[in-house]
Amino acid sequence: MSVMDDSEYEHLTTSLTPHESAAGVTTYRNTVAIACPACDDPFDDLVICRDEYNSLELSMLLDLCVTTHNDETLLFTHKH
Repeated sequence: MSVMDDSEYEHLTTSLTPHESAAGVTTYRNTVAIACPACDDPFDDLVICRDEYNSLELSMLLDLCVTTHNDETLLFTHKH
């Protein structure tokens, strides 16, 4: 798992479309086809988990790429 630097993080969170924020989890939609920093393919959503423990309920089968920034876990979703 790689660690994302501050400039990459800022670029993502300012370029993506905010979607939801609740219970320590914030999601953004990738409406501009930014490449995933882990696999270089465009991703669908960015999920940022701020709390030490988070529970995610998935309604569909997804591939996930993961990185961290400070104390946050960043999940990049790829729909099938």
